[in-house]
Amino acid sequence: MRPLRYSINVTLDGCCDHQAGIMPDEEMHRHSTESIKRADALLFGRVTYEMMEVAFRPAWTGEMPDWMEPFRNTIDAAKKYVVSSTLSQVDWNAEFLRGDLAQAVHQLKREPGNGLFTGGVKLPMALAELGLIDEYEFIVHPKIVGHGPSLFAGLSKHVDLKLVSQKEFASGAVAMRYEPRR
Repeated sequence: MRPLRYSINVTLDGCCDHQAGIMPDEEMHRHSTESIKRADALLFGRVTYEMMEVAFRPAWTGEMPDWMEPFRNTIDAAKKYVVSSTLSQVDWNAEFLRGDLAQAVHQLKREPGNGLFTGGVKLPMALAELGLIDEYEFIVHPKIVGHGPSLFAGLSKHVDLKLVSQKEFASGAVAMRYEPRR
């Protein structure tokens, strides 16, 4: 079965809003590019899909640093599944994942391959509720912002995790990978 991996950037106080000053640098973009390359497809909710599409779909114009191009190319080329009840259409190498979320994701996980990758806040919350995430990666930035959306607020049950790896970045951020204890 293909594993479903989740990764998110978060501050020390649990904020996961990119507008709150979480700015991944070149080293973190390389790390994220390699993480995404380990997946056969990306699984996005509407907000994450639209955010990524706006930032990384357009033709490379040089508006971003050159070191972001490999990340953009990886996201751009990836197969994408979008979970949304409000979007009427998707493209950008994407298709809707419709119907019962648990059944649809179980079907994707049963397909051969290296894995699935997800990010964002709302969809991962639903996936965690269903026990479908096989690996969690939290990239914790050395910043306290005191406001903004937080992860897994309202989760109905505990998810016990075991640390499987960690990596410290020059910026002081730390990527910690966990697997659920089963």
